[in-house]
Amino acid sequence: MSDVDHLQELTGLPAVDFEAGTAAGRPAADAAAWRIGIDPYEDEDRTWEEEFNDFLDEVDPAGVRALIIGQWGESYEEDSSYPVGLVVAAADRLTSLEAVFVGDLLQEEAEISWIEHADVTQLLTAFPRLRVLGVRGGTGLRFPPLKHENLRELIIEAGGLPVEVIRGVQDSELPALERLELWLGVSAYGGDATMADLQPLLSGTRFPALRHLGLRNSELQNEIATAIASAPVVAQLRTLDLSSGTMGDEGAAALLEGQPLTHLDALDLHHHFLTEPMERRVREALEPSGVRINLSDRNTPWGDRGPEGRYTTVAE
Repeated sequence: MSDVDHLQELTGLPAVDFEAGTAAGRPAADAAAWRIGIDPYEDEDRTWEEEFNDFLDEVDPAGVRALIIGQWGESYEEDSSYPVGLVVAAADRLTSLEAVFVGDLLQEEAEISWIEHADVTQLLTAFPRLRVLGVRGGTGLRFPPLKHENLRELIIEAGGLPVEVIRGVQDSELPALERLELWLGVSAYGGDATMADLQPLLSGTRFPALRHLGLRNSELQNEIATAIASAPVVAQLRTLDLSSGTMGDEGAAALLEGQPLTHLDALDLHHHFLTEPMERRVREALEPSGVRINLSDRNTPWGDRGPEGRYTTVAE
C-alpha cells in the first residue's frame, strides 16, 4: 500500500494522536483532528472502545470538529462497524462534529485491501452537519443511497472499489457536494466497475455543486480519460484528478483532443506512463492558460504487472 501515509490534517485541522492520560500540551478540542487508534500488539490489553471512551472523558466532545479513526484492532477480526458504531452512539455528545475519516491505517498495520469495512453511511445519518467523510479501504464497504444536505467532501481510497459502492454514491442526494474522490483500484482486489457504471457521474446531472472530481488509482485510467474528454461534468469542474493509475499516451492524447480543459485551475496526472514528448504536449496545451499540471512520478512498464506492465499506485 505505497503512497498512503497517515493523515496530516483533516478539514484544515492538524491531525493529533489522542493519548489517554496525557493532557499536558494537548490542544483545544476544536483545534485538532483527533486520531484514535490502538496497536493490537503493544496495546493488547486495551480496546478501541476503551480508548474512545477515555477520549470522550478527557477531551470536550461538544467541541470536537474532526475525528480520525485509526487502527481499531486486527483488520481480519473486526470490520469498521465496530468503531463507527461507537462514534454513532456518541452522536449526542459529539455535537460539533464536521469531519470523519475511517481507516487511517498504514501498510504495516494493514494492506489497503485488508481493511474490513461495513456500512459507513451510518455516520451521515447520525451527523446531519457532517461536511467531510473519508474512508480508506474497500473490502466489505457498503454505501447505500441516502440524502444528506451538508456533505461537501467525500473521499474513498481503495485498492479495489466495489461497483455497488459507486452506484450508492451516484444515487445519493448530496446537493452540497463539492469534492468527490474515488480510488477505483483493480479488478483483482474487487474493483469491478466498468465505464458504463461511471456514466451517471460523468453526465454532470448528479451533483450540481461539484467542483473537484478525482477518478484515480485505476487500471482503466486511459478509458476514464477518453470518457472525460467528452463528459458533461467537466464544464462545472475547477480541478480534475486522474492520477495514480495506468494512464499512458493514449489517455493523455484523448484528453487533449476532447473538450477544452483550459478552464481548469489544476489537472493532476501524477504516477503515469506518459512519454516525455506527450508530457511536453500536455504542458504546452494547458500551462499557457494557467492550468497547474502535476506530471510527477513518470513510470515505465514493469514485467507482468497489469495490462502492458502498467500498475496503479495501490492495489493489495
